[in-house]
Amino acid sequence: EGDDAELEELLGPSPLAPEPGAQRVAVVHPAVKWGPKKPQLTTAELQIAEAVALVDTLQNWTILDKIIIPTKNPDKKFIFGKGNFEVLTEKIKKLPHVTAVFLNVERISSLTKKELEDAWGVKVFDRYTVVLHIFRCNARTKEAKLQIALAEIPLLRSNLKSEVSQLDQQRGGSRYIMGSGETFMETQNRLLKEKELKIRSALEKLRRKRSLLRTQRRKREFPIISVMGYTNCGKTTLIKALTGEAGLQPRDQLFATLDITAHAGYLPSHMAVIYVDTIGFLSDLPHNLVESFSATLEEVAYSDLIVHVRDITHPETVLQKASVLSVLKNLNLPSHLLESMVEVHNKVDLIERYEPTEENALAISALHGHGLEELKEEIEKKILKATGKKILSITVNLQGPQLSWLYKEATVQEVEVMPEDGIARVKVIISNSAFGRYRNLFPNSKFFIP
Repeated sequence: EGDDAELEELLGPSPLAPEPGAQRVAVVHPAVKWGPKKPQLTTAELQIAEAVALVDTLQNWTILDKIIIPTKNPDKKFIFGKGNFEVLTEKIKKLPHVTAVFLNVERISSLTKKELEDAWGVKVFDRYTVVLHIFRCNARTKEAKLQIALAEIPLLRSNLKSEVSQLDQQRGGSRYIMGSGETFMETQNRLLKEKELKIRSALEKLRRKRSLLRTQRRKREFPIISVMGYTNCGKTTLIKALTGEAGLQPRDQLFATLDITAHAGYLPSHMAVIYVDTIGFLSDLPHNLVESFSATLEEVAYSDLIVHVRDITHPETVLQKASVLSVLKNLNLPSHLLESMVEVHNKVDLIERYEPTEENALAISALHGHGLEELKEEIEKKILKATGKKILSITVNLQGPQLSWLYKEATVQEVEVMPEDGIARVKVIISNSAFGRYRNLFPNSKFFIP
C-alpha cells in the first residue's frame, strides 16, 4: 500500500500537459529546401501530413491551418529567416480563435518556445510535447505512465533553467531559500533528481516482476513472436487475425498501443505461441522518448522471432522501414533476431495485383486474411529453427513407457492408436536435446519427419 501511495504521487497530474479542453491548432512545418539538413527520403508535404495525423489523434484538437514555410537552418533561435518569420506571424495572427501552434520539429529549447509564444500570443508545441501528450492520453498501465513521467524529466529541467533565468532578470540575481544555503535552482534540481530516482526504482520493480513472468513463460516453453512496425501499420489487426482473439480492438490512430500485450495463437502444426504487440515507431521520435520506453522494448530481446509489419500503401513506406530498423539496431538485439526477421507487407488489398520487390517479404492483408496461411508457415519454419525443435511422427509401443515420456518431455500433437498392433503413431514437437535423450532411452523406436 505504501508503494501504491508513492506511485500515485509520482503519477500525479503532469505540469507539462496542455490545458484540458479544446485546442485550435496551426500546424507549421519548417521545410529545409537545401543544405545538409534537407531530408532525403521524404517531402515537406508528407512530413506535414504525419504532423496532421498526430494532431488528429488527440480528442478536441482541431486543425485550423497547415503551413509549410522554407528555412535554411531550423536550429537557429527563431527557426525561420526574418522575412519568412514575419509572413508566418501574420498568418497565425489572422487565424480565428487560434490557441496553439504545433511546430513540426523534434524539439525546441525552452528559450525559443518562450520567444515564439511571446511573438504569436499562443502556446507552442514541438513533436516531443505532442507525442508525449498522445502517450499521456493513451497510457493505461502504471508502467506506461511511469515511462511517460520519466520522459518528462528532461523537459522539466530545461523549463526550470529558463524559469530561473527569468526570475534572475526580474530580481537581479538569484536568492537563497530561507537561509537553507540552497538556491531556488539547486532545490528544484534536487527535487527533480529525487523524482527521477523514484521513477527509475519503481520501473525497476516492475521490470523484475516481468522478468519473473518471462521465466515462468520460458519454463512452459511457449515460443515468443514480437510484432513490430511503424505506428498505425496494422500490428494489432494482424495479431487479431493470427490469434482470432475477439477482444482485440485495433484503432486507426497513431500510438494506439503503448504497453506490451501478449496474445496466444497456434501455428499450422498446432504449436502454441505467444504474439507480443509492441509500441509503434515514428521517424524523428526524440531519443529521450525511445529511451524511456526501453523497458517496454527490452521484451523484444527475449523473443524467438520478430515480425516486421509494413503499411505498403503508405507513400513513405521506405522511410518508415528505415526508421524501424534504425531503432531495432540501437536496441542491441542479438544478431540472430535481426537476421531471421520476417518482413510483412500489409494492406495489399488496397493495391491491385501487388508483388513485393524485396526478397523474402510476404504480401498480406491482415483485415481480409489474405496471405495469412503462408505467413503462419513461414513463422513456424523460423520458430522451429530458432528454438531448435523439430516436428516428428514416432511409432511407440503401447505397452511401454514411451507415450507417457513424450507427454512429459515434448509437446504431443496427435495420437493415432492401432490397437490390433499394440502401437500408436504420435506426432510431437520436440527439442533436439529431448529427442537425443529419447533415442538413447528407446533405441528401437521408429520415427519419421511428416
